[in-house]
Amino acid sequence: MLMAMLVCLVAALGLAGAPRAPDRPSGPVIPVSPADAANVVPSAVPSVVSSVVVPSVVPPDPRSLTAAVWSRQQLPARGPARAIGGYSSGCLQGGKALPEHGPGFEVFHRSRHRFFGHPTLITYIRHLGASARQRHLGAVAIGDLSQARGGPTPSGHRSHQSGLDVDVWYTAPPRGASGAVSLGPEDRERLVAPAVVDTRTHEMTALWSRRAARLLALAAADPSVDRIFVNPAVKRALCAGPERHAPWFARLRPWWGHHDHFHVRLRCPAGSELCQPQAPPAPEPDDGCGSSLAWWFSPAGATAPTPRAPADQAAPEGGGPKPPSLPEACLALVRKPTSGGRALAPSTSTLTVPERR
Repeated sequence: MLMAMLVCLVAALGLAGAPRAPDRPSGPVIPVSPADAANVVPSAVPSVVSSVVVPSVVPPDPRSLTAAVWSRQQLPARGPARAIGGYSSGCLQGGKALPEHGPGFEVFHRSRHRFFGHPTLITYIRHLGASARQRHLGAVAIGDLSQARGGPTPSGHRSHQSGLDVDVWYTAPPRGASGAVSLGPEDRERLVAPAVVDTRTHEMTALWSRRAARLLALAAADPSVDRIFVNPAVKRALCAGPERHAPWFARLRPWWGHHDHFHVRLRCPAGSELCQPQAPPAPEPDDGCGSSLAWWFSPAGATAPTPRAPADQAAPEGGGPKPPSLPEACLALVRKPTSGGRALAPSTSTLTVPERR
């Protein structure tokens, strides 16, 4: 009897001292919104992580973080500035905020919290504004950049994820009675970019002007630009002008929408080894003003499905775009301290988040 009691006591002590196995997270993983497959980036750099377990129900794919998680990151992550992944499946470390106005530029719809970018993009916008001001083109109206840490957005974009994309209005912001731009917070939210293309007739509206063409020339001539997405009618209008023979003209790529703004995309900057460049467009012997442009105005172009994101790429085999997987290097950014020293944790009801050791 005494021996049996000793055996039970030893067993109890052994169980008390043994380390507990970690809980295995479970639950469905909500995939990121679909993006153009051309920008999907498989992870190339392993990282040492430890799981922070949150309520869920199946083993999650750690690269499938929802747009809601990224939109909750209100401040940039600490660390060297890096654009990570693709334009439609990436994130941003060490981003900078663009102020609501500066010499030659004004930023709109700041409540979306999409006024962050890689320092290269912030420098580009400042230079564009200063150059436009020097040439008496009026202020440059700026729309969305990226979220504080990049990543997918809950609405409006599939790209703009790595801090290298920015939307720019074709038109200048309105001026007050004094002739100067004077915008209050309500104005910045209320005003929208006016259309320079009638999307029903594909004709230019009265708001299209030489000022818009000159601004596009300034924007495209910068060597840091990879491409600029414009409405096909805008490209057609420029094909009829002197811009057609400019060395930067091939950077203007026709794409659905973009009738009220053009979309600037920068090249991968130095120091961003994990940035995934977009494949260059195929050479066009007619400067992009011939048959390839005519397709957009043909019955085939008019009835083609309209993707929401600029891809400039063929769709993947088997149909539409595949859901993107974020690079593993993006995962730590949703738990990383901000530039203000405070970490913003994701919701504790949606996913398992890796954490750096």
